[in-house]
Amino acid sequence: MKELVEYIVKSIVSEPDKVSLTEESGDEGLLIKLEVAAEDKGRVIGRQGRVAEAMRTLLRVKAARNDTRVRLEIV
Repeated sequence: MKELVEYIVKSIVSEPDKVSLTEESGDEGLLIKLEVAAEDKGRVIGRQGRVAEAMRTLLRVKAARNDTRVRLEIV
């Protein structure tokens, strides 16, 4: 799932070298932390959070197929 988020984010940011993703497993499922350059945060979040919510929706669908839970946190 980390690869899916990485592909999407690197496609929309202006500085793909500064994209950093970490995965943490816990009791509540998988937590993916996303860090981008300060000037790219607006692109990743989108207007009224639409881009971020779309990525979270895709992750939830993929997680449901794998019978797990996932959360995306933009740091």
